[in-house]
Amino acid sequence: MSHEAMPAELPDVLRQHLQAAVDEMEREIRAQVPEYAGGGEAEYVARMEETVSETVAFFIDSVDHPDADARRITEMYTRLGELEARNGRGLEPLQTAMRVSSQVACRRFIMDAYRLGWSRETLGRLTDSLFMLVARIADAAARGFAREQGQLATERQRRRDRLRDLLVVEPAPGREALAEAAAAARWDPPRRIGVVALPPGAPAGGRILPPGVLADWDAAVPFLIVPDPEGPGQDRLWPVLRRFGTAAIGPAVPLGQGAVSLRWARHALTLVERGMLPEGVPVRCADHVASLATLAAEELIGATAATVLGPLLDLPAARRGPLIETLLTYLQCGDNAVIAAERLHIHEQTVRYRLRRIAEVTDGRFSDLADRLDVMLLLNWLVRAGDPAAPA
Repeated sequence: MSHEAMPAELPDVLRQHLQAAVDEMEREIRAQVPEYAGGGEAEYVARMEETVSETVAFFIDSVDHPDADARRITEMYTRLGELEARNGRGLEPLQTAMRVSSQVACRRFIMDAYRLGWSRETLGRLTDSLFMLVARIADAAARGFAREQGQLATERQRRRDRLRDLLVVEPAPGREALAEAAAAARWDPPRRIGVVALPPGAPAGGRILPPGVLADWDAAVPFLIVPDPEGPGQDRLWPVLRRFGTAAIGPAVPLGQGAVSLRWARHALTLVERGMLPEGVPVRCADHVASLATLAAEELIGATAATVLGPLLDLPAARRGPLIETLLTYLQCGDNAVIAAERLHIHEQTVRYRLRRIAEVTDGRFSDLADRLDVMLLLNWLVRAGDPAAPA
């Protein structure tokens, strides 16, 4: 079916009323879109007015030339979408302005159709052309918005990654450098931080983290930087860490000492891997100071264990293990055999028998300890290592 030709005078009629149409659209936009009401940035409002004028002018030109190149107008809306994203605004004000402008244009078309006797088909083709243009520029604005948002997200992540690396580097950067990096990443600096070490291949489902947590998933030992890990509200962090299963939580340290927290968190993870700390749950370095301290001195322990513990280490493993564990528990319980028996789940007389055997084997070396702390550290390490014969 052939289409009726558009009235020859139509483009000229529209051009005669171009400025009136633009003025009406601008008034309606200011009335219905607070962002364009004129109380905000003057440049923002001026850009809106220029956009309306150019869009209306292009539409009228396209009535004369249906194949007119729309690249210039769509690029303008792409830039508008980018600008909205860059300024932290959504697309809603721009989309509402387009809708308001379309409503104004349609009202004017209907009035002109009645006044000038346009046919229903002419009016329909005119409004269809209008809606096609609006759809095209709306799509261009959305593309620009999405592209700029993606670039902004990438840039923000790059800044967060830089801040994360600065927080754990040694030597630590100065306070001003950290403050500058935190401001660039839009990260509110806390008084203290804690670093959580994770085993490689942490479950992807656990990677949804509170916004203040900085993460490095690509490190050989992945880690998280947690603001104020012992502060208020951090009880919400524990369910997140439990999703990872195994996790080692370093000590809370001042902002410039993140490397210290990371180092000890990784030490704790080493103990987990060696079966010396619980696996499959978050563990805090603050709860395992003795084990971590002896890990740092493992070479020294291997060299001095025989000197400190003497003949105990010469016993067969089946006899040596229970005696060492009993001696450690007895010392931990303040030399109280009753409490030690309860903790070991054995009879009190068994504890006393083992203590007598230790005294016989070592000629009473542990009956009056002046170096109690040294002995307890060695015993603790041997018990946790699970092989008293090979402390190193």
